[in-house]
Amino acid sequence: MPVESVQIADAVVTAIRAAVEGNPQRLALHQPEFKGNEWNYVKECLDTGWVSSVGKYVDRFEEQLATVTGSQYAVAVSNGTAALHIALLLAGVEAGDEVLIPSLTFVATANAVSYCGAMPHFADIAESTLGLDPEALKSYLRDIAVTRDGCTYNRMSGRRMRALVPMHTFGHPVDLEPLIEVCERYKLVLVEDAAESIGSKYKGRHTGTFGKLASLSFNGNKILTTGGGGAILTQDESLAKRAKHLTTTAKIPHAWQFEHDQIGFNYRMPNLNAALGCAQLERLPSFLHRKRLLTENYRQAIADVPHMKLYTEQAFAESNYWLQTIILNSPNLELRNEILRRTNENGLMTRPVWTPMHQMKIYANCPAMPLPVTEQMAQRIINLPSSPICAGDE
Repeated sequence: MPVESVQIADAVVTAIRAAVEGNPQRLALHQPEFKGNEWNYVKECLDTGWVSSVGKYVDRFEEQLATVTGSQYAVAVSNGTAALHIALLLAGVEAGDEVLIPSLTFVATANAVSYCGAMPHFADIAESTLGLDPEALKSYLRDIAVTRDGCTYNRMSGRRMRALVPMHTFGHPVDLEPLIEVCERYKLVLVEDAAESIGSKYKGRHTGTFGKLASLSFNGNKILTTGGGGAILTQDESLAKRAKHLTTTAKIPHAWQFEHDQIGFNYRMPNLNAALGCAQLERLPSFLHRKRLLTENYRQAIADVPHMKLYTEQAFAESNYWLQTIILNSPNLELRNEILRRTNENGLMTRPVWTPMHQMKIYANCPAMPLPVTEQMAQRIINLPSSPICAGDE
């Protein structure tokens, strides 16, 4: 191993220690914090017996989510993947369709498309946002898209291109306005994968409120957690009602009979999880505040480490900084892997970005535009310990 790589890796270890309050010996990538009403609300569920998918906390959590995000409606479900699956179905995605998604995303984005019987169509990202590149996508669609009868088709495959799914990577809002223009030009339904971006805003408006539908995730490693859980956001009352119906096994309401009017899904969030979520939402402002403090700490600590930069929000964005991210100045797997090795050996959990979807065997045969930025960034991104506790207590 070159001496310089070892020295830089050790400098990153030192920088993380300097940035983190109290300099603890071991740090997770992102861990939950329960210092509010979590115990009280969950205990109430246990004491009353309302622990499953019916209970006051489910309704309350949906109302709080709508308020926090500015969405007209929120439907709580079992996880973020389920939320995206239902959102795509309600957007009209059918078996045999293609859905444009970034190749640089968590596998759940592609899996949700596959659950619909549709095919992911991978698009490149912009280094500036880590999300879909509108200009590259426009150029690509000019070459391969054919519009007829109010729909757009991939002239190479003949399949209908139904939806576009931007993902707000690590909580950083993608540049949405030009992507909305792409959707309007090519008759695509915009469905936001906002799994990582609760608390993030694009031009002053919360992510997840721009598309016809959007999905959120509250997994244990997210900025706020319900243990396992997710939500569907929409501004359309009829879609919200259909989402709630579909995620409740499409059961027709009745005092005792079990009738179902279509194939539904057992995707509703349990009351226990929603109780946890209500308490966590109360503390979201604190989480966001300390995330920004941590960003500034990292910015100062990383400034003197060569060959890299700390990724920070764009001028149009207000990020939740879910995962703090350093980006190497150029692709360098040797340096990236040495940083990962040295930090983890020192009890500081870091990780590379996800393997791009088009490089996975399960999705290797899907259509894809040229992906040069995706392939470069996969060798340049490292996520750092990002828990709110890293910036200290409230």
